[in-house]
Amino acid sequence: MSMRKSSAVTLLSPWLGRGDRFRKCSLSRWIPALVVALSALALFWTYAVPQLARFRFRGGLSWYDMGWYGFGPSRNYASFNEESPVIEITPAGAQCDPRYTFIAPRGDSVVHPGPMILDAKGELIWTKPNSGTTQDFKVQSYRGQDYLTYWQGDEEDGHGRGSWYMLDSAYTIRYIVSPAGGLEGDLHDFQITSNNTALITAYEPIPYDLTSVGGPELGWLYDGVIQEINLETGELLFEWRSSRFYPPESSYEPLGEKGHERILGYDYFHINSVDKDNHGRYLVSARHTHTVTCVDGTSGEVLWSLGGKDNEFLDESDGAATQFAWQHDARWQSSNTLTLFNNAANPESDRSSVSHGVLLELDIPSRKAKVLTTYDHPQELMVVSQGNLQVLDNGNVLVGWGHSAAFTEFSPEGTVLCDVHFGASAYFTFGRIVSYRSFKSNWIGMPNTVPDAAMTRERVLVSWNGATEVATWRFQAWDGADINNMTFSTIKDVGRSGFETEIPFPSDFTSYFRVVALKSDGAVLGMTEVLQRGSTEPMEDSPALDHSWRVAIVLLFILCCLTLGLYFAISRFSRYRRSQRDRSYRPLAHKDEDEDDPENGIGHHMAI
Repeated sequence: MSMRKSSAVTLLSPWLGRGDRFRKCSLSRWIPALVVALSALALFWTYAVPQLARFRFRGGLSWYDMGWYGFGPSRNYASFNEESPVIEITPAGAQCDPRYTFIAPRGDSVVHPGPMILDAKGELIWTKPNSGTTQDFKVQSYRGQDYLTYWQGDEEDGHGRGSWYMLDSAYTIRYIVSPAGGLEGDLHDFQITSNNTALITAYEPIPYDLTSVGGPELGWLYDGVIQEINLETGELLFEWRSSRFYPPESSYEPLGEKGHERILGYDYFHINSVDKDNHGRYLVSARHTHTVTCVDGTSGEVLWSLGGKDNEFLDESDGAATQFAWQHDARWQSSNTLTLFNNAANPESDRSSVSHGVLLELDIPSRKAKVLTTYDHPQELMVVSQGNLQVLDNGNVLVGWGHSAAFTEFSPEGTVLCDVHFGASAYFTFGRIVSYRSFKSNWIGMPNTVPDAAMTRERVLVSWNGATEVATWRFQAWDGADINNMTFSTIKDVGRSGFETEIPFPSDFTSYFRVVALKSDGAVLGMTEVLQRGSTEPMEDSPALDHSWRVAIVLLFILCCLTLGLYFAISRFSRYRRSQRDRSYRPLAHKDEDEDDPENGIGHHMAI
């Protein structure tokens, strides 16, 4: 009995040793893999998770908002070289103010940024691709005439260096406005007053002792400047500087590495709007101090400060009236009411923050403030920068969501009337399409150009960038008989259909033609050049794939790659597991009888 037990132990001992070696071998192989996996997980958690947290996928999103048509869906045209956004309006069939919308889209998903006018259905009316950055695009009145105004220049670290442009109804630049005193115009605000003067913003780096906020004694501060100037002469009428009234320690903006050199000054105040009431008082919004300041129009003294560390008002709305943060676009609505866009967030803020427009009432003698109405986006957007609120003359309120590609119209009581997106909302936090502000206004455009036309084999497509008064397109033919006395006959009239209208050729038409733009009363506005069917290589009837589908194609490609990668990873892992099992269960090797060990009798026992 003891001999059998001893023989079994002796027989299994090589395999027990082999199992130890296998475990050591497996451990040595798995340790590097484990290190790699943990490193990959750490990198994923550090870099990928914060980015994934920025996605705004939620229940009820449309295909548009999920990005099925692209981050910023757009349409292109046969007769016009530029693109326009494809918008989504909710609820469907919403009846909002029918006036034109003025935006200036820019961002990584905008091919040609610049000012843009859209109609109530989102159809393009006019656009102008600009070099650099374009912001604050709107209609303003000067000396009884309407102008399109916008800022254009270079954006640096949240402010700009450029000028303001004023275009007449023919889209001709009539004025280029710059600040007085050699300053460069900032991108944030340009307001033409009822006295035909201009309110403008500027930033100027100045030497400043920053030791109170942990900076250098010989530091640099961006001074927030507002000016009122004569538009015709450029004469400076009034100037106010933040550094004379607000110290750096009033700011909520971290100093960081700023303030050590002139080109990287500490932007402690960050003016982003200026307004003026009928009493000559200026209203100044400063994003980085969370303040709205009332400034005396004669002395420049601060009359009162709402919000921030220097708040003077008792809040009768449980903090909602004075605890706004990182705000934009403070405007007088009456002598004791004002509106602003409360961002309530900056790029470093907690993702639970929600932005909104707000109407405030102030009891100035008693220094009390309360909220009258708030205007919240249906998707509770967090807008980390930009934004505005416009009270329309019918009482409705338009809120532009700035860093988020959307604008929303509300009733005076705050009910959503329509919500318009010109980018997919699931990606709003990435800022791939933004518009600093959004406005609605009437506008009559009469460009001094001619209509544009392009042909396919079966039709002519016609458009006229900026022409607001076209009601009908008239197709006229010429027989080509007398070039010195060209007589055209009307073949058909086709109602204008969006920015670009298609006019089918008559089946047997091969002659020369032109297309005439008509007003609703039949008056001629302009006409295309004389064209000949088949005189140039016609375009294909099927439009080319535009970049709205690129995201879908890229996502499909990534999905295929991930699927293949997962398939190969599982296959390799399965083969590895099979190989390990095969190595774990190798058969015993047989010895010849003449190799038996006579001392322990194993050979004899095995024979039995």
